[in-house]
Amino acid sequence: MAANPAKTGNSPQSSHPIVFLVLYLPFGIFPGYLTVTLAYLFSKNGVPVAEIAGLAAVNLLPQVLKVIWAPIVDATLSLKKWYVIATFIVAGCLLATGIVPTHSTGLQFLTWMTVISSIGRTLVSASAGSLAAHDTTGNMKGRVGGYIQAGNLGGMGIGGGVGLWLAKHTDFVWVPAATLSLVCILCCLGLFMLKEPVSVIRVKNIGKTLDNVLKDIWLTIKTKTGLLALILSLVPIGTGAAGNLFAAIAKDWRAGADLVALVTGITGGIVTIAGSFLGGWLCDLMDRKGTYILFGLLQAASLLGMAFCPHTPVMYAIWTLLYTFIFGIVAAAYVAFVLEAIGGGAAASKYELYLSAGYLPTYLMVIVGGMAYTRWGGNGILETEAVLSVVAALLFFGARAIINRTKIKESAQG
Repeated sequence: MAANPAKTGNSPQSSHPIVFLVLYLPFGIFPGYLTVTLAYLFSKNGVPVAEIAGLAAVNLLPQVLKVIWAPIVDATLSLKKWYVIATFIVAGCLLATGIVPTHSTGLQFLTWMTVISSIGRTLVSASAGSLAAHDTTGNMKGRVGGYIQAGNLGGMGIGGGVGLWLAKHTDFVWVPAATLSLVCILCCLGLFMLKEPVSVIRVKNIGKTLDNVLKDIWLTIKTKTGLLALILSLVPIGTGAAGNLFAAIAKDWRAGADLVALVTGITGGIVTIAGSFLGGWLCDLMDRKGTYILFGLLQAASLLGMAFCPHTPVMYAIWTLLYTFIFGIVAAAYVAFVLEAIGGGAAASKYELYLSAGYLPTYLMVIVGGMAYTRWGGNGILETEAVLSVVAALLFFGARAIINRTKIKESAQG
């Protein structure tokens, strides 16, 4: 290549970050609809919870594997075309679920719709994330990260909350699916607020294009910024894994079902979105990786507070919501430092590479948390995640000290 692909291309236009909130809504709508609305309908008809939980696991698998096919977005059609295709895949799968019988006979078809939709969601993420990387100036990456996470979480709230409300207030099972499908399609209007970036990766020969993509990924990873971002993605800090188990440990704090539903449901969602906005703003004032580490450690401190304070319903609510709020900040910081690391060029591939890496410590912490609960109870989950967060921070600081002593290039842009 004649030029560094991460260094050239359109100058960032810095559209208002709310555009990326809108573009990310379809990414969150389907999992919210799946884990809340459909889970409610299937459970109501006597389908075992374990079978419903299996759908959530199927939904997550493509999110781990998406780095494999993300280069297709960089190598072929425009980002806007890919976003439209991906959004219509998600919307189509949503619409199809409206004809599925909400009992055991419909699970196989729903499983396929979940897999296809999840693949579509990876393409939504790749195209929207790449548009964000190309569009955003350096001083706005934090706020864009906050809005992206708010869109993801807001989409889950729409898919779960609105979907469930419609399901309870209509006799037609297709109404929630059709409504949410339309919402996804309307999100494509956000594309009119953005300019399509000029690709410096794509050439006539597809083989050469893919070679350019791989070279650009390598150019980014071998810089200090790119390497540190990858390490920070892989260490178990700021994962939010304990949040997946708060409902399971609620009995240890004598928290009733209504309280658990309140703090882990709509209230928790609002608090997390608020944290995302705050985190995005902070990341444009502070070092983004430093912000991630700082609030990752504060999140660990909140777990210790929950473990050592009296085990009462009030303490359960306070510490759960605090943890959730801090997770919003951490999640925004994560997207912000990823956008900072990837620059332009093959942004879709690089964006999904880091996000795929970020799923690994989350899975690890969920597994470790379950083992800790079996051995030590609810406090075991909290204390284990807190200790591993501190270890992760020390590992990152050690790696940064070593890397800073090397002659590795600072970034792909510099």
